[in-house]
Amino acid sequence: MTRSRNSRIRNFLNREDGSVLVEFALVMPLMLAVFAVTVESAKMMKSYQAAVAGVRDAARYMARTTPSNICDTGGSVADLTATLKDIVENDLGGNALMPSSVTVNYVTPSYSCVIGSYRVSPAPVGTVTANMTLQFPLSGILDLFGGSLSTQTTTITDQARIFGQ
Repeated sequence: MTRSRNSRIRNFLNREDGSVLVEFALVMPLMLAVFAVTVESAKMMKSYQAAVAGVRDAARYMARTTPSNICDTGGSVADLTATLKDIVENDLGGNALMPSSVTVNYVTPSYSCVIGSYRVSPAPVGTVTANMTLQFPLSGILDLFGGSLSTQTTTITDQARIFGQ
C-alpha cells in the first residue's frame, strides 16, 4: 500500500500537463505591455505626423497670403496667428486632426528677409512655429517600471518662401 501511494505521488510530480498554461500566464502580462506600448507609439507617431503636416500647410498658407513686398514695406504677420492655429489643429471641414491627447499650446508666425543672389533680394521667408503638448494615456504602465513620462512638449517649425497674393 505504501508502495502504490509512493508511485502515485511520483506520477503526480512527474506530470507536465499544466506547465504550458503556467508559462503562458507568466509571459502574457509582458506581451500585453509590449503590445500596448507599440500601439501607443504608433498613435503618437501618427499624431506627430499630423502636427508636422498641419504646420507645413500653415506655412504654405502664410506664404500665399502675405504680401510679397513685405521686406520693402515692412509689416506684421501677427494677424495670421488665429488662422494659422486653426490650420494646424483642424482640417478643411473644421474637424480636429489630432486626438484629444495632443494640445496645441500656441502658433507663432514670423518672417525674415534673406539677402542673397535671388531674383528678388531681399527674399521674404515665412516661418510658422507651433508648440504642442502630447499626453501619454498609458503613462501608468511606465510608472510601474520606474519611468514617469506623462506629457511631452515639442516645438515644430516650418518655413516657406513668401510669394504673396
